[in-house]
Amino acid sequence: MPAGLELRASTGETLLQAALRQGIAFPHNCRAGGCGACKCRLLDGKVKELTDKSYLLSAEELRDNYILACQSILKSDVVVSVALDDMTVHPVVERGGVIAELRPLTHDILQLTLDLDGPITFTPGQHAQLRTAARPGVWRNYSFAACPAEDGATGRAVFLIRKVPGGIFTEWLFGEAKPGVTLDLQGPFGDFHLRPATQPILCAAGGSGLAPLLAIIEQELRTATKPRDLTLMFGARSQADLYLLDEIRQLGRQWPARFDLVPVLSAEAEDSGWSGRRGMLHDHLAPVLGERLALVHGYLCGPPPMVDACAGVLAGAGVAAADIHADRFLDQSHQHG
Repeated sequence: MPAGLELRASTGETLLQAALRQGIAFPHNCRAGGCGACKCRLLDGKVKELTDKSYLLSAEELRDNYILACQSILKSDVVVSVALDDMTVHPVVERGGVIAELRPLTHDILQLTLDLDGPITFTPGQHAQLRTAARPGVWRNYSFAACPAEDGATGRAVFLIRKVPGGIFTEWLFGEAKPGVTLDLQGPFGDFHLRPATQPILCAAGGSGLAPLLAIIEQELRTATKPRDLTLMFGARSQADLYLLDEIRQLGRQWPARFDLVPVLSAEAEDSGWSGRRGMLHDHLAPVLGERLALVHGYLCGPPPMVDACAGVLAGAGVAAADIHADRFLDQSHQHG
């Protein structure tokens, strides 16, 4: 944190909760100890750690006394070192949202539209958590899939939700939910967002990871004075798992710079007639982008193995770590599904 910046934590409150409550742009994403985005170095003081951090932090980080802010309750005054994000901190609000539409996009992807009982302000790329009274106590995180109005606020929230087999929330959503039912919403959360720059943008999405990228692309199209070249790589198993391609192509037709949509299918039948790219998405970054690969700023969303593989390719091409931004979509054990 910048020298001299102070915050106060309430009893039982994590370091991250205290920071967000006081409007500090502390890096974070899942808030459940699953992504590592909120890691910071503990310079002085003691904390109670709620979960094991060793599977997320490197040996060097463990030696240097790094902690996860979302899993650390203060036991004394502490001093931490962390690079704060530059995004605007929007207040976390609670809203009721009436289901306006449930639109199946594939066999396991659903577009959920909620009419909220009050506005919510967020930065494209962020997410909210949802809950239904039919499954009390179960909150799940989902990224906003549409850009808000120019003032950053919206009374209608759109999400792309993947069905998780056995998932407490998504089994209900896909099997029982109907228009007119009210959900609880809290947010916004997360620090995934488009950074201002002039370099080309690479968006890589897998599954429902398309959601925050669509919001970001809409924002850039609406607000940028000089939009950058953009490549959207969309990984799926088969043609049946691709969705919203017409809407994406429409965005591409409006884009005043270069816009490339590149689907990559990992398990498409050989005799299906598919003439596009096959295999793992990360294996196609270099062939698609060529010399441009080293110049891009990367925005990666979807399953952690896909995100990590793409991040490795970008790092290997010379893209700086500060220019690789990731939103790992975790499973229900980390509050998804």
